[in-house]
Formats: sequence, C-alpha cells, structure tokens
Amino acid sequence: MLGFDICEYSSWERIKRSGLPVVIYGMGNGADKVLDEFKKLEIPVKGVTAGDEFVRGQSFRGFTVKKLREFSGDFILAVAFGSGRPEVIEHIKELSNNYNVIFPVVPVYGNEIFNREFLEKNKNEISLAYNCFGEKSKKIFAGCINFIFGGDLKDLLKITTSKNEIFESFLHLGSKESYLDLGAYKGDTVEEFLKYTGGSYNRIIAVEPDEKNYKKLVENCNCLKNFTPVNKAISGSTGEVLFSESAGRNSSVSSKGKARKCVSVDDLCGKETITYLKADVEGEEMNMLRGAGNTIARCRPKLNIALYHRSADIFRIPLAVKKLNPDYLLEIRHHPYFPCWDTNLYAVDKNLI
Repeated sequence: MLGFDICEYSSWERIKRSGLPVVIYGMGNGADKVLDEFKKLEIPVKGVTAGDEFVRGQSFRGFTVKKLREFSGDFILAVAFGSGRPEVIEHIKELSNNYNVIFPVVPVYGNEIFNREFLEKNKNEISLAYNCFGEKSKKIFAGCINFIFGGDLKDLLKITTSKNEIFESFLHLGSKESYLDLGAYKGDTVEEFLKYTGGSYNRIIAVEPDEKNYKKLVENCNCLKNFTPVNKAISGSTGEVLFSESAGRNSSVSSKGKARKCVSVDDLCGKETITYLKADVEGEEMNMLRGAGNTIARCRPKLNIALYHRSADIFRIPLAVKKLNPDYLLEIRHHPYFPCWDTNLYAVDKNLI
C-alpha cells in the first residue's frame, strides 16, 4: 500500500483505453520520448502541433507541424513539453476546457517512465518517502505522484504553491548564510538567495559547469562581495565526466560530450562551513548526495534539491537525505510549472530551528 489514493489508470493506459488518436503538443526531447512510447504501445498518432507562433510548416518525426485548429474530429491532446511561463500555463489550462488534455509524463533524464510497471516495482520506496513528510507535504507528494502517473492537470494545479510560501514559512534564510549554489546557471538562483536574505550573507559559492552560462554568471555576479564562481560539474567524486553543453538550463553530465572536470561537494567545501545548499544539477542530484555526506554531517545545511529530473528522484532523494541526516525535517513543494518540474525537496535540521 502507498499510504494514499492513486488514480485508477496511468496516462498511457487512459490514452490506450480511449481508442482515440493522439495529437502531440510539442517538438522537443519530451515529444521524442512520448512518440517512442506511443509507438511501443501501438497508440495511433494523428499529428503534431505547437503554439501558433511556432508553426511554420516544419516537420517533426515525419509529421508536418500544424496549428491545433487544423485538426478535426475526436482526439487526445498529449502535452509533451514543459513551461513555467504564466501565459503558457494559462493557455494550457484554457485548452483543457475545450480538449481532452492528458500529460503523458516522461523523465528529463533517463529512460524509466513512471508507468504501471514502474509504480508496482517501487511501491515500497514511494510509501517510505511519503511517510517522511508532514501532513501538508504528504498531500503535495501524493498530488505529484498522481499527476506523474495519471497525467491529469487538475492533480498538479491543486498542489501548486509559490516560492515565497516555503522560503518564508520553512527555510527562513538569515543574514549570515554561507550559500552553496549547485547549478547556478547565469545567476538567477543567486538573485533568489539575495532576495530572501535581504542582500546580507556571509559567502556565496556558485558552481556552473557550462562554459557559456558560467561566463554570464561571472558577469552578473562578480560585483558581489565574498562571491566565488566555480566552473566544474558536480558529481559523487572528483575527477572527470563527459559533459554535454547546450548553453542553456539543460547542460548536463552525459554519455557523450566534452571531458570536463568534476568535483564532489565534500572535496569542494573541504572545511568550509555551508549553511544553505541548493542543487539543481540536471539529473546528478543522487550522485551529488553521494559525494556530500561529510559536508551534510558536519554543517547540517538547509537544503533545496530538485526532485524532477529522473523518475525515481521524487522518492529516492528524500530517502537519501533522511539517511544522511535523520534529524532533517522534510518538505516538498511544487511551484508553478508543468509538467511536474520545479518540484523541490526542502530540508531543515530540527536542532537548528
């Protein structure tokens, strides 16, 4: 038993059982993975669509991309891209009032899809993770699992909260924080940190492996006092990894790419005191934790860790954090984004409250 109610059918089962053809909304990596799964399940695809401003008669996977209004008859609209832009979220909400919209969720990294087989195989760990949380976070965790499994937008919308809520009610960043920002991108999460500390802090170490992003990070943040940028990848140990650079948020450790220096949190920090650690490292979060045990045991920092890159992250990362420090109080929040991206684990040591 999971400890909470789960929807009867997965998104894939719902689409298959409907007997209807599918129109794919999106043209990126997510749409590729969705199309591959539909082919495997023998689900007929009627075509591919995108926002009107992106439709220029181009081809995607053998389909001419059309405007949504060009499709007639009954079909499932399968949303296969992600966005946190308010106007895009509102547009998809409006579409769900007029079309049969389903989100067949695929992982950002890895090939494990959160389908019926995956759910059954991981029920025990999902249940253990659920029981790590307090009542509010249990509802959010259950809502996330239901959305990832079942693909119903309503399950996601009813558990979405703002960043302000968790920072102000739980993290309570102070004026003497020493911040380790893993996956600093161009400095947006440094800016977020400054917002919630009122611009007062002890130190910032910002790690960004992508070279172009790193240059922007330095340009944007070098005026800050006690600011140390690090152009390396984060992993479970120090050495080298293959790294795929996209000059965007999705640059990541990969099976192919350039050889880049990587460092573990423990080796990076040494004896440095860290009071707040944020990690959004494109699927390397579990590896990051494997190399952060000494720092977490020694410093017991507040944590802010992405839970949405791999299918198992949402339950395995909370369990890993709790194992590293049983005194952590854990919260989960999903912030405005779809599919279930920008879903994060927040942790605070109960002895430091």
